[in-house]
Amino acid sequence: MPNKSLIPLAFKNDAATIKKPVTILAGDVGGTKSNIALYRADEKGLTLLREGKYVSQEYHSLADIIIQFTGTEWPDRICMAVAGPVLNGKVHLTNLLWNLDSAAMSTALKVPIHFINDLEATGYGMAGLHSNQLAPLHSGYAVGKGNIAIVAAGTGLGEAGMYYDGKQYHTFATEGGHSDFPVRTEQDVDLWRFLQQQYGHVSVERVLSGPGIHAIFKFLTTVERKLVPESLLEQMKEQDPSAVISNAAIHQQEPVCMETLKLFVRYLAMESASMVLKLKATGGCYLAGGIAPKILPVLQTGDWYKHFIDAGRMQALLETVPVYVVLNEKIPLLGAAYYGAYSM
Repeated sequence: MPNKSLIPLAFKNDAATIKKPVTILAGDVGGTKSNIALYRADEKGLTLLREGKYVSQEYHSLADIIIQFTGTEWPDRICMAVAGPVLNGKVHLTNLLWNLDSAAMSTALKVPIHFINDLEATGYGMAGLHSNQLAPLHSGYAVGKGNIAIVAAGTGLGEAGMYYDGKQYHTFATEGGHSDFPVRTEQDVDLWRFLQQQYGHVSVERVLSGPGIHAIFKFLTTVERKLVPESLLEQMKEQDPSAVISNAAIHQQEPVCMETLKLFVRYLAMESASMVLKLKATGGCYLAGGIAPKILPVLQTGDWYKHFIDAGRMQALLETVPVYVVLNEKIPLLGAAYYGAYSM
């Protein structure tokens, strides 16, 4: 392990194997923003040197962001966490019109470059997680350790697993966020139809994401004709609609916003339970991404957990699973740095 951490991660190397310091340019590249940071790795571990934040859609390519950030201070290695499936070093970002090729970029920039899925990076970032960066939703009471499930709602919905070999955790990416949106109630069916008319295939990401919050709101106000104040609509024109809806719901200001977030929380609980059951993640369920920390007061009311354990014959298993909200939203960036330092 690079350092002593709450969750022991499996890496190819550890800090003791680094003979001389190396610099790693790490990134968390998403459809909305790209966080970039320069780290130094040595026998003591990782040290953050500097970082920057970029609006992804304002740039033609990832290379443009890298060049602007580095200037003349080029790193020894580059590792980028990207929002999309990485296949043979290539990836087409799910929510951004970029096609990335690590081999081509390594040649062009003359630096070894590696891409990993952003949820895989979230798993690796657990190596640098501190207890004060976790908000518990349920303590669980499982004996021993087991696999871990990670569910992260943000611009999209990311999911990953961490396999426990008895000593360490091995992170792996999934594309579970693009599996089908599950329905249980008549209202769920109506919402599915509303989304199906727009998109054809309705993935769970269509409701569990920033745009998903807005989609649920539009369903409630158009199909179910819930009342919405004109002042709220005006506010949504000037600011991110999903953020406006969430903030209003948290402060219990508008019934339609409260109902929107109530549905979002139920779907997040259902999807988290499904992920735990599929991975038999008795080691824990971690809610990462940008949304969970922002709606933490709502998640802590108990509604989320009530829906999480509503799984019929598997309720007893789910009750044993500890659940946490990851408060550090930069954990994929940190994970890319750890991977670049100890597994490239």
